[in-house]
Amino acid sequence: MKQITLLSMAAMAALSAQAQSQRPNIVYIMTDDHTAQALSAYGKSHIQTPNLDQIAQEGVLFRNSFVANSLSGPSRACMLTGKHSHINGFTNNEHGIFDGSQQTMPKLLQQAGYQTALIGKWHLVSEPTGFDHWDILIGQGEYYNPIFHHQDGSKSVEKGYCTNVITDKAINWMENRDKERPFILFVHHKACHRNWLPELKYLREYEDQTFEKPDNFWDTYEGRVAAQQQEMAIASNHDMDLAYDTKAYLPGDQTRLSGAYVNYVERLEPELKKQYWTFYDSLSCDFKRQNLQGRDLVEWKYQRYMRDYAKVTRSLDDNVGRLMAYLRENGMLENTLVVYTSDQGFYMGEHGWFDKRFMYEESLSTPLLMRLPDGYMRRGEITDMVQNIDYAPTFLEMAGVKVPSDIQGKSLVPLLKGEKTIGKWRDAIYYHFHEYPAEHAVKRHYGVRTERYKLIHFYNDIDTWELYDLQEDPTEMKNVYDDPAYAKVRKQMHKKLEQMQKMYKDPIEETIASK
Repeated sequence: MKQITLLSMAAMAALSAQAQSQRPNIVYIMTDDHTAQALSAYGKSHIQTPNLDQIAQEGVLFRNSFVANSLSGPSRACMLTGKHSHINGFTNNEHGIFDGSQQTMPKLLQQAGYQTALIGKWHLVSEPTGFDHWDILIGQGEYYNPIFHHQDGSKSVEKGYCTNVITDKAINWMENRDKERPFILFVHHKACHRNWLPELKYLREYEDQTFEKPDNFWDTYEGRVAAQQQEMAIASNHDMDLAYDTKAYLPGDQTRLSGAYVNYVERLEPELKKQYWTFYDSLSCDFKRQNLQGRDLVEWKYQRYMRDYAKVTRSLDDNVGRLMAYLRENGMLENTLVVYTSDQGFYMGEHGWFDKRFMYEESLSTPLLMRLPDGYMRRGEITDMVQNIDYAPTFLEMAGVKVPSDIQGKSLVPLLKGEKTIGKWRDAIYYHFHEYPAEHAVKRHYGVRTERYKLIHFYNDIDTWELYDLQEDPTEMKNVYDDPAYAKVRKQMHKKLEQMQKMYKDPIEETIASK
C-alpha cells in the first residue's frame, strides 16, 4: 500500500510539473506615450516600426484598444488591478500613491507558481509588490545613464541609453530565471516620454524628413469649452517649451545653462556629450538665423517635436526586435504570450496638441499587439472594443488562475481563441479622467464610447457636455450635443452612461459634489 502511495505521489508530481511547463509564459512590453499614429502596423504612420509590425503579422492587432484613464500612473494601476481608477485608488499622478497591499494580477500569478519580474518604469510612487524581482527607474527616469532603484534598496547609475539598458536587464533576467517554472515579465520602457532625447547613433535620423501635419492641426476648438482652456498646444511657448522640448536654446545663454534638460544631457560621458551639443548647437544657431514668427514658428516646433519623437521610437523598435530575437533563438515563442502596448495614446499634432489626458480618440486609444502561444488560433485584426482593465483577467485565465469576481475587466481569451462573441462582448467602454488642477489644465471628465458615438461630461469649474458621431466626424471637430438631429442619440447615450457608472460603481454624483 505504501509503495502504491509513493508511486501515486510521484505520478502526481510529474503531472504537476508537466502542467507547470504547459502554462504560457507572458512577456508584457509597455511603453510610455507611444501612440498608434507612430506604429506602422496601424496603417498610415509617421514612421516605420518593422519589429513591432512583425508581432502584429504573426499574431493579432487590436483595432479598438482603449484605456480607462489616459495618464501614465493611473493607466498602470488599471492594468495591474483590472479595475478602474476610482476603485484601485490611484486616480492621478499629482497626488497619488499606489496601494501595494491590494489585490493585483502579479500577486495572483505569483501565488499560482509564476515567477514575476518587473524591469523599467514603475511610476506608481510606492515600491512594487507581488514581484519576485524588480529593478525600476526612479520617477520618470532618464534617457542617458539612468539611475535604477533595486529591490534590495540600493540605487545605481546604469551606463548606456535607457531603452537599451532595460532590454539588457530583461534578457539577463530571463537567462537566469528558474527554467522549470512559468514566468511573467513586465518590460516597462521610458520611451516615448518627453523630452525625447535620442540615442546618439540616431541624432541625425529623420532630419531630412518633413512630417505631414494632421488636417485639424489648426483647430480653433469651436463648441468645445474644455479644449479651449487646455495648456498642451504645440503653439504655446509655455507648454512646448523651446529650451526643453525642441532644444532650440541659444548656445551659451541661460536657457541652455540651466534647467532639467541640461542636467539630463550632463549625464553623458564627455565625448558623447560633445556629440550631442555639437548637433543641437548647430540646430539652435540655424533657428536663431531664421527668426521665425507666427505659424512658421509653430510649424518649425512641430517638425522638431516629430523628429525627436521618431528618433526615440526608432530605438524602441530596435529593442523590441532584440527581445523577440532572444525569445525566438531560445525556442520560447511557442509557449509565450508577447504583449505590446503603451500606457495610453498621444497627440501627434491632432488639434494642435502634444500629450494625452483627453477622452478624444488619439489619447483614449492605445496600441495593442499580441503574439499568441500555441493553442490560440486567432490571427489578424480584432475589432471588438477592449480596455486596459482587461489585461489582468486575460493573463490570469491564460495561466489557469481563477479570475476574482471583483475584477472589472473582461478576459480577452474568447477573442484570442476566435470564439464568436456577437451579443456576448461589450458594446461600450467607460472613461474617467480625474487630474485637475494639474499640468496641462485638462478638466476632469468622464464619458462613454460606443462603436459610433461618444458622450463626455466635463466638470469642476465648468459644466459642459460633448457628443460626437465618430462615423461622420472621426476627428471630433463638431460637438453635436445640442443638435436637435441627435436628440434621440443623446438620450440613449445618457442612459448608457448611467448604466456603466452603476456597473463600475463610480460614485459620480458624490465626486462632483465634493469638488
